[in-house]
Amino acid sequence: MRVFLQRRVIRFLVVGALSFGIDLGLLMVLHEVAGVELWIATPVAFITSLLFNFLLQRRYTFQATNKGPVSAVKYGVLVIFNIFATDLIVLFFAGTDLTYATGKVVSTVLTMVWNFFIYKYWIFPSAKPADPDAAAPGSPPAADTKVGYEPSRLR
Repeated sequence: MRVFLQRRVIRFLVVGALSFGIDLGLLMVLHEVAGVELWIATPVAFITSLLFNFLLQRRYTFQATNKGPVSAVKYGVLVIFNIFATDLIVLFFAGTDLTYATGKVVSTVLTMVWNFFIYKYWIFPSAKPADPDAAAPGSPPAADTKVGYEPSRLR
């Protein structure tokens, strides 16, 4: 279980780093190479990275089996919450002897930590059987483990 969780955390961090790379890289290409105005290039790059992040976190990191549209709505709610939380944290730090940049670093770390758990338990929850020994509906019952018992001989 511990190795599985560590692997999931590593995948979460890798997808996050790739998302950041897409956000920054696309912003630079759109603005520097294609000449797109910054006020247009910034949200286009950000939204593209959010879509990439959602899809890869869903499929690769958490291997979600729940309904995609439900996860997408929850993800959107989290994005909006994170925008406001980041803004508040950055503004708080800007009003102290510390700088807004320190606030941005703190907000990034905090959102990363709570995002992992919110993804894991709310946005992309794993299906859990109520009883691990219970057979799935429509499947044959588990074989009896008594010595000498062979179901094929009962017919």
